[in-house]
Amino acid sequence: MPCETRRAVPLASALDLPELDYQDSTLRGERFHDVLSQAAARGWLARTALGFLVLERDLAIEILRDHRLAFPALQMLLLRGVTEGPIWERTVKGVMVKVGEPHLRLRRLVAPAMSPRSIAALRARVRAFAEDRWRAVVAAGRCEFVSSFAKPIPSAVIADLLGLPGEADRLAHWSTMLQAVFKLGAETDRAEVERTYEEVRDYVLELLKERRQTPGEDFISAIATHRENGDRLSDDECVTAVVAVISGGTDTTQAQLGHGMRLFAEHPEQWELLAREPSLAAQAANEVLRFEPITPFTARMASRDVEYRGVTFPKGTLLFACAERANRDPSVFERPNKFDISVDRGRAPILTFGFGDHFCLGAQLARMELAETFAFLAPRMRRLCLDDKPVFGSVIGIYSMESVPIAFEPG
Repeated sequence: MPCETRRAVPLASALDLPELDYQDSTLRGERFHDVLSQAAARGWLARTALGFLVLERDLAIEILRDHRLAFPALQMLLLRGVTEGPIWERTVKGVMVKVGEPHLRLRRLVAPAMSPRSIAALRARVRAFAEDRWRAVVAAGRCEFVSSFAKPIPSAVIADLLGLPGEADRLAHWSTMLQAVFKLGAETDRAEVERTYEEVRDYVLELLKERRQTPGEDFISAIATHRENGDRLSDDECVTAVVAVISGGTDTTQAQLGHGMRLFAEHPEQWELLAREPSLAAQAANEVLRFEPITPFTARMASRDVEYRGVTFPKGTLLFACAERANRDPSVFERPNKFDISVDRGRAPILTFGFGDHFCLGAQLARMELAETFAFLAPRMRRLCLDDKPVFGSVIGIYSMESVPIAFEPG
């Protein structure tokens, strides 16, 4: 009896796939969604200059949960020519590069500092920040939303979270510098970034000493003093956690606020609905996150040869889970290509904050900031509209809005 011949599993690199050009300066706005939709119509996989884009929701979730793949933070540094120094050391010790129990240990020790109670305590502060910014623009009846609201509010919130009121501007500058090295294709002054890392480290180490002696209700006090079964974060791990909050809690929320206001200005009936029914604020925030994720692609690298859907991806292959397509899956979301805050999208997870072990610890804080900011402004900014053409940032890394000029009638 003849032996059964095992079918050869094709390599992903050998497949005829649609290609996505990250560097295409027109790949933003509605064209961005059209290009991804056309690619997904051809199948679940597309090619990029760096790796492969997974366009199907179930497989995107599987990839984000698969422990055979890891977040390629160190590889991203290698692409920038960084192999040593403070940036490399901070990344090696960071939660994003750890897998399994070491990763879960760091999350367990940090999570209490981002508890629902600590986030709820900041709710009134977000409203106060929004009110302060509102007073600066109400008389004019127009403003550039990113600089007036989207940029200053997250920095002020993070400053309060860390117990550093009044330091919002400094934290905003640090956030920009800490993120700079990961922006592929950007011109980055490595020396300046490394100086920032050292400056932040020295600053946080001093704060840790102070907060251990006289702890407060802030994030730094929480991670500095929290113990679990005799375990605690080391000083270096505390520094890494604070750096992650500074770098991950400002630019991201700023970008999502900017896209949210653009969407509302493009859909004024939705803004008027929110003004009439402020109870929809949480649902509105979730719809903004679903419809225009500011992290449309989440990278993972294969630590060994892996196979999905009969296709082999060799060790070292970069795979990008596409949150944009996952968040618009018609089998999960009703009328997925329509921005509608009145639709209850249920409990189906959106992938804007990732999925699995590396799900963003600051997700609830970001949702709260979006909900409170929009709920405050909607009844005050009547007849909202775009005052000029909005300016989109690149879809590489954090997909931001550079400018959202709006006009309104004070309510």
